[in-house]
Order: sequence, then structure tokens, then C-alpha cells
Amino acid sequence: MTFKSGFVAILGRPNVGKSTFLNHVMGQKIAIMSDKAQTTRNKIMGIYTTDKEQIVFIDTPGIHKPKTALGDFMVESAYSTLREVDTVLFMVPADEARGKGDDMIIERLKAAKVPVILVVNKIDKVHPDQLLSQIDDFRNQMDFKEIVPISALQGNNVSRLVDILSENLDEGVQYFPSDQITDHPERFLVSEMVREKVLHLTREEIPHSVAVVVDSMKRDEETDKVHIRATIMVERDSQKGIIIGKGGAMLKKIGSMARRDIELMLGDKVFLETWVKVKKNWRDKKLDLADFGYNEKEY
Repeated sequence: MTFKSGFVAILGRPNVGKSTFLNHVMGQKIAIMSDKAQTTRNKIMGIYTTDKEQIVFIDTPGIHKPKTALGDFMVESAYSTLREVDTVLFMVPADEARGKGDDMIIERLKAAKVPVILVVNKIDKVHPDQLLSQIDDFRNQMDFKEIVPISALQGNNVSRLVDILSENLDEGVQYFPSDQITDHPERFLVSEMVREKVLHLTREEIPHSVAVVVDSMKRDEETDKVHIRATIMVERDSQKGIIIGKGGAMLKKIGSMARRDIELMLGDKVFLETWVKVKKNWRDKKLDLADFGYNEKEY
């Protein structure tokens, strides 16, 4: 039997459901999810392997108009995937009209030398008539190879989309071992799971100002637990106070929720220690961005 493989980028504006889609396909969480925009900051690879194919999905940061050096990194990181993949999934929400952000992405996609599939997500939120109108509008903007409506949250039509990708794969090698699901090291996934809980539990002023650095991660032979020390970085003293909370209650809750997800991922008991540090204006300092894992060499 012929083995097929290829790389697929998932592009779109912030908060259209790219990470939700990737996690559904993979059957487990490898990309964090939040209703806050710009949750994904790095390109995250999801490796989907069967006995006949390997599809390497690349989940990209939401494309937006950058206001900081971090924003520049995120947008360039997303667009750089157009040079690396065999197919692009351009994801748009069914419950929002086409906007300037979509038009900006479409102009870049027209110049791409790979097939583009339009994925209309969140179909569970709209009436079929609205969905058809949305599809017609986007169809008039450029020539898509396919148009596939889905609900990443409920799983509607996701398997059909994977089948379409599989049908269009070329014969190729298996790039990664069958049991590998992402290219990121465990430390990166741990830091993202802590950051996800911060996004989930804190107020609007916090999300974009937070980075998480895993300082150490090693097994304690006496307790047989994985001992993790992580630092939550913020830009202002007031943000530090919010994350710590009254009597340390918020930080304790963040740690407790993150620990459960980390234990599921690692399949091990975990002892998680977290601290909060202030690093003023880190999002505009290249040295800090590199220290926190947002390295421009990635693109």
C-alpha cells in the first residue's frame, strides 16, 4: 500500500477555532484554547498518523494588525508557513461577516503557490441560509480548491475535511514516528498549559501581557513525581497582584488546574510550583521575547 504524507497550515484571524480544530483531529489537547484573541503565539505542530498517511498540521497564531514586537513575531510566524506546506486551510467563522482581516489574508493567499481550502467553522452557531450566504461571499473573493463547512467544537464534518486532505496528499515518507503527536518539547506544552489557565481565570487586562517560562522539570526519585518550577511573567506590578490574588488564592487555583492537565499529558503525578515576576514591557524587547520562547529565528 502506498504511504502518503504532507504538511498543512491552518490560517485565519484570531479566535476562529484553529486550535479547537487541531485538538479535535488529534484527539487530545496539544494547542491551548481560550475565548481571548491571540491565544496561540507560536506555530504548533500536530502530527496525525495512520497506517496509510501522515498529515502534519501547523496551527498558526491568529493574523491581526500587530501593535508590539510580539505581535510582529506572531504574524510573521503565521505567514512563514505558506513557504513550508503543501496545503493551506483558511479558517473563517460562520457567525461573522468577512472583514478587513480576512481580506488581508486572502491577498496573501492569492500569491501562495499551494492549494487553499476554505474552512467555514462554527456552523453550529448559524442558520443554514446564513451559512450559504457566507460561503457565496468568500467564493467570490478567490478560487478555493474546496470549501468545507465544519464545527470544530462539535466535530461536525471534521472527518470529511481530513479525508479531503488525505485524498490530495502525494506519496511521501513518514516524517515522524507513529506515536509522536507534536514537534514541541514537553516543557513548551507545560508552559502553554499554565498560560491557558491564566487566560481562563484572569481579567481582560492580563492575557496579552503574560508569558510562562518553565525553569526546571525533573523527576523527584523520593516522591516519584515530576517536579516542575514555572515562572509567570507579567508587565506591571498590578498584574502580578491580580495573578497572585488575595492570600495567593488565584495563583493556587491556576496551579491546581494546570497540574491536572499536565498530569494527563505526561501520564505522571506532578508537583507544580509557580511564581510571578514583573518584566516591564517585555513584549517589545527582542531579548525578552527570545528568552520567553518567541524567537524570530523560527521564521
